[in-house]
Amino acid sequence: MQPRLHFVTLVVADLERAQRFYVAGLGWPAAFEAPGGVVMIHVGDKLVLSLWAEAAAKDEIGEVTRGGTLPFTLAHNVGSPAEVDQVVEEARAAGATVFAPIQRDWGGYSGYFLDPDGFRWEVAHNPFPIGDVLLP
Repeated sequence: MQPRLHFVTLVVADLERAQRFYVAGLGWPAAFEAPGGVVMIHVGDKLVLSLWAEAAAKDEIGEVTRGGTLPFTLAHNVGSPAEVDQVVEEARAAGATVFAPIQRDWGGYSGYFLDPDGFRWEVAHNPFPIGDVLLP
């Protein structure tokens, strides 16, 4: 099997709140909407972020557990430290809880924000070749 990822699905407690944050707040255009069920946003050439209402998700995947720091992060890479600062401030303006960017021991510069459901996003400038291939 080839390594691939096409959808990242976040099961959200309140779909309208999540949509306000991502679509209205961050300005990410919805590519598909099923009212009360799901909102899908293209986040790459072949990658979709899906916001799935918890009530709809339970019917398909079962109970959803919440609370604490989730054991994963999502990452948004940008071309410079100044862009990290800008994106973090855009997230703050959209209502995110923000953790200020800093220079990291691994050589990059990054900060974090939490969306309304507590999903943690890293906003990073990765100055190494692996970072370059992620940018348009």
